[in-house]
Amino acid sequence: MERILAVIPARYASTRFPGKPLAMIAGKSMIQRVYEQAMKCGRISEVIVATEDARIYEHVTGFGGKCFMTSDKHRSGTDRIGEVIEQLSAQSPSFTFDIVINIQGDEPMLEPDQLVELLSGFEDSTAQICSLQKEIQDISEWKNPNVVKVVNDQNGYALYFSRSPIPFSRDQQETIWPGTIRHYKHIGLYAYRMSTLQSILKLPTGKLEAAESLEQLRWMENGYRLKMIVTDYETIAVDSPEDLSKLTNKI
Repeated sequence: MERILAVIPARYASTRFPGKPLAMIAGKSMIQRVYEQAMKCGRISEVIVATEDARIYEHVTGFGGKCFMTSDKHRSGTDRIGEVIEQLSAQSPSFTFDIVINIQGDEPMLEPDQLVELLSGFEDSTAQICSLQKEIQDISEWKNPNVVKVVNDQNGYALYFSRSPIPFSRDQQETIWPGTIRHYKHIGLYAYRMSTLQSILKLPTGKLEAAESLEQLRWMENGYRLKMIVTDYETIAVDSPEDLSKLTNKI
């Protein structure tokens, strides 16, 4: 059976919402909610929080979670996960994981079944990286630059991710949106084969990545393919204190 590691990058120094992982939601911190939801997925062998801040470290270990301290210099959550892999290797040179999942620490509505859906992408033996997408029903989401859109090829592999509204329908009026084209938003969960993760960690920042501020474009610029799995689960990312209100009556 494949061994699967889930890592939750949790950074304290968020520009828009400092200390976000420790924000309380109905009596429980956001990071604890994400951790506990990930632990419910029976296919995952181990869950680790990766942080640069002692307050988060103490909080996670305080509720019984496993947490690693990492550098505050990482450019992305994936790079932070890379340091966790290095620490695990140093602790136990014989440790092996086949797949690593990157779980966003600011989505407390994470469902364990989403992780099962994500892992189903590896039923395609050629898949290197898997991620999730959900159909957009509201045109305001399609236009929102904070909602990342994705378009795929006929085999379900991503062609491009953008903060812009894609695909653009030149001859379609907004009054009949979405019309005949389905539009998808990206759900920020990633699963990597271990060999792929170790390779992409060596890549320099790409031009498209810098333009869109989307790290997955770095991988695509270098020829890596992302298998996209459709999910019906709605996630609510918390990017600012105001976003906490979206969770009212949902938890």
